[in-house]
Amino acid sequence: MQKMSLDALVRELRAKVAGTTRQVASQTVFGGHEKTLRQTLVVIAAGGQLAEHEGPGEATVQVLDGRISLITATDSWEGRRGDLLIVPNERHSVDALEDSAFLLTVAKPRA
Repeated sequence: MQKMSLDALVRELRAKVAGTTRQVASQTVFGGHEKTLRQTLVVIAAGGQLAEHEGPGEATVQVLDGRISLITATDSWEGRRGDLLIVPNERHSVDALEDSAFLLTVAKPRA
């Protein structure tokens, strides 16, 4: 079994973003493109955005810190620390309303 501290990883990613023009940093913490399940820790500075992109399949966003908005062409949902958002399987973007960190979990369909 492996164990890691998401809080420590959030601090590391925030350090990468601090004092730069970068507004987003991320790290895959489990799985990867070759696996069905992938979990990625994402940190976005206030005012930053993950640009609109296609839904990757079944996915959730667990907000670890801050406040984000998950936006589609027809709707939006706000997530705060402790919230779990179900990511719609359509084009969407994520805006950071505050300095934020979230765990993106994706289960890709097998080919």
